Amino acid sequence: MSSILLFAVVIAYFLILLSVAYVTSRNSTNDTFFIGNKSSNWMLVAFGMVGTSLSGVTFVSVPGTTGDFAGNAFKGFGYFQVVIGYFIGYFIVAYVLLPLYYKHNLTSIYNYLQKRFGIFSYKTGALFFIISRTIGATARLYLVINVLQIFILDEMGVPFIVTAFVILLMILLYTFEGGVKTIVYTDTLQTTFMLLGLIVCIIYIMSQLHLGAGSTMQTLSAKGYTNIFNFDVKSKGFFLKQILGGAFITIAMTGLDQEMMQKNISVEKLKDSQKNMLTFSTVILLVNLLFLSLGGLLYVFMIDKGASYDFGKHTLMLGDKNIIGDDLFPYTALKLLPQTVGLIFIIGLISALFPSADGALTALTSSFCIDILGIKRRTDIPEEKKKKTRMIVHITFALIFMLCILIFKWINNKSIINIILDLAGYTYGPLLGLFSFGILSKRRLNDGILVTIICLLSPVICFFLSKYSANLLGGYQIGIELLIINGLLTYLGLLTISKK
Repeated sequence: MSSILLFAVVIAYFLILLSVAYVTSRNSTNDTFFIGNKSSNWMLVAFGMVGTSLSGVTFVSVPGTTGDFAGNAFKGFGYFQVVIGYFIGYFIVAYVLLPLYYKHNLTSIYNYLQKRFGIFSYKTGALFFIISRTIGATARLYLVINVLQIFILDEMGVPFIVTAFVILLMILLYTFEGGVKTIVYTDTLQTTFMLLGLIVCIIYIMSQLHLGAGSTMQTLSAKGYTNIFNFDVKSKGFFLKQILGGAFITIAMTGLDQEMMQKNISVEKLKDSQKNMLTFSTVILLVNLLFLSLGGLLYVFMIDKGASYDFGKHTLMLGDKNIIGDDLFPYTALKLLPQTVGLIFIIGLISALFPSADGALTALTSSFCIDILGIKRRTDIPEEKKKKTRMIVHITFALIFMLCILIFKWINNKSIINIILDLAGYTYGPLLGLFSFGILSKRRLNDGILVTIICLLSPVICFFLSKYSANLLGGYQIGIELLIINGLLTYLGLLTISKK
């Protein structure tokens, strides 16, 4: 397929998004970086959140986990264990955290920590959100940029650093056109395109393999791809660890994440916001199942095309190219499927790129300005100076994104979803501990620098626990439950500096 044609599609799609953002922002009174008027359209928010939650990682990385590439943690449909945990976690967010946020009428969810404990706890929570969201968003962004680079721009002779810079510049232009309300509308549009790309690819590959809906599942089952539950207690993929870890990842990465929650609390009524969360959770469950089914079909399709699958070496060789993991779906769509399907894949991929990137930049700017700098509370600063500060912060985060993307390129891991889940265990753990202590305990903290130190020490201890767990615990491997351990260590640390 022509690289120039694919590049033209990417540019055209961006211009459409920019136009939609421009039109919706003209009809909106909300600030570019802060939440404006409440929205009554909870269904629109739910659908837009699907795009933000799924991102390019789900679109590209989840299908690749269906093979044995990720080891025992995600083998066959093993990743669906985590998704079941996600589903449980969304109910906790809906009926524990959302009522808390609405009760206190929060703009930033980290204001809860200020009301409960004090300014140090508040700023510490916001700091860990900024670290967590920056790492997670840039990992997702890197994955999509890398696909565009390998399959389109390398052939045009464009360096990776130029590709990353141009994509970030496009995202900056896009986010300048509107705030949270605008992003909800455009995310809904992009979610539609992303799901359309998924369904079209599944249907086409099924037709090429001469499979119907029932025979597809029979074929995948015969190959061992539909196995979900892992009963090896020592394995990272043990089902109880995966489900429990998935639930806590949802609580942390959705319920304690300003980007995700600012869309939910933009809904006017708590009851509607809860409907939004439960609708969203059901869609996520079904969509991830579709992505895993697509992954199984892709492996069957590639082996049918003559690819050699080596379970021991974690390779799927087609000629001299290893296309396992994150390379599987892009290579198949852009090299082996018809041009029309390839174009739909690119549109779906770009649709997965923007919701996670634009929302992250906007939320990070909002959190840093409101929570760290406190400029919304400052009446002594002129509005013009506040606006200039917000612009500087926004551009600075874009530059930080650029640096992180280059670091991920240097790491060059073949399964980004594993990196995201691992890093979430370290960065969201202190947030989980802080909020848990506030909700579950009636004790008061001696709010001060010790709170920040405890929240920084917990991930360090977890790093060494994870590294040496197999030696210390008779072969037991710490996996996704690292987030829970991290949160518990933070909780216990806070308990030592608390009082009745």
